[in-house]
This record gives sequence, C-alpha cells and structure tokens, in this order.
Amino acid sequence: MSWSVISAEDLAPQPWKNGGGQTRELLAWPHPSDWIVRLSVADIERDGPFSAFEGIQRWFAVLRGDGVRLYEYELRVGDELLSFDGALAPECSLIGGATRDFNLMHRRSRGRLLVQPADHPFLPEAGNSRWFGLFTAGGGLLSHGARAMPLRPLSLAWCESPARQSCIFDGEGAAWWMAWSEAEDAGD
Repeated sequence: MSWSVISAEDLAPQPWKNGGGQTRELLAWPHPSDWIVRLSVADIERDGPFSAFEGIQRWFAVLRGDGVRLYEYELRVGDELLSFDGALAPECSLIGGATRDFNLMHRRSRGRLLVQPADHPFLPEAGNSRWFGLFTAGGGLLSHGARAMPLRPLSLAWCESPARQSCIFDGEGAAWWMAWSEAEDAGD
C-alpha cells in the first residue's frame, strides 16, 4: 500500500462554465471519466446556483472567506460539513465576498462513502475500505502505523486498500477522513 498526496496549491484552477468561480480538482477516483469519489477545492467568486449532479451526494464546507448561504444555512469557516443531494442545485449567495471551499462528491449508486472529522484517530476496516483519504485545510502531520507524512495546506492524502492500522492527524484547521467501500450505501 502506498499513499498519494496532492495539494490544491500545485494545481491550475479550471474556470466554471457559468463564470461564477473556479475549481482545483484533487481527485476523481477511480477514473476521471467514470468517478465514484470526486474531491475539489473551489473558489466561489459570485452568487449563483450550484451545478446539478443527479445521483450524487455532496459535502461542502467553507475554508476561507466570510461564508455562503445555501438553502436556509449560513456556512462559515469552522462550521460542520453540509451534506446534501447534488441533484437539488441550491442557490449560493456570498456573505461578504469570494470564498474558498471544500467540495466532495460521491456517486450514491456505487458503494458507500463514510466522511467524518479528523479530530479523532481512524481505523480503516480490513478488507472493506477500498479507498481511504484525508483532506486538510491547514496542513499537519498524518500518521498511519509507523509512517508519518507532513501535509501542506489544502492537501489530500489517499491510498487504495489501506492497511488496518490506526490513522492519526495532527494539524491546523478543518480536516476530514473519508473511506469508500463497496458495501451498499445506507443513505446519508
């Protein structure tokens, strides 16, 4: 098992078709044209609707800026992840200017994605977790068994078929564990 690490700071931003922002795609797994899990860091530059993604569960969090309004929620830096049906394409309003945001998507018809804050150790399920990752907004140190990896801000560390060894993250700002398995999704 080997880890891959990528930082949004190393990627060129891709402008949105609607002109409302840009995205840095960290991962489209297992393949960019047929992904199950897609993770990106987005810069929202003006008010407008999210794109609709039928059959997709989304997780969203504000990483920098004053925040956004989605549905009846005001989301700011440090708030919990908001999970919602990607087909709904909610209207997004900026609270005080441009934001940088965490955006995670999962194709619900393809297995199950567990997402939880990285403020506690995580133990991947032996034989069950086919893909495992950690996203960190502020950077820090990821330890998996006897291996320790420094991570820069806005980084994703991930591996396939992780060893069943405790994972610990010590870092700054928001961070989330993500584990995908082929088990049926029980609903998010």
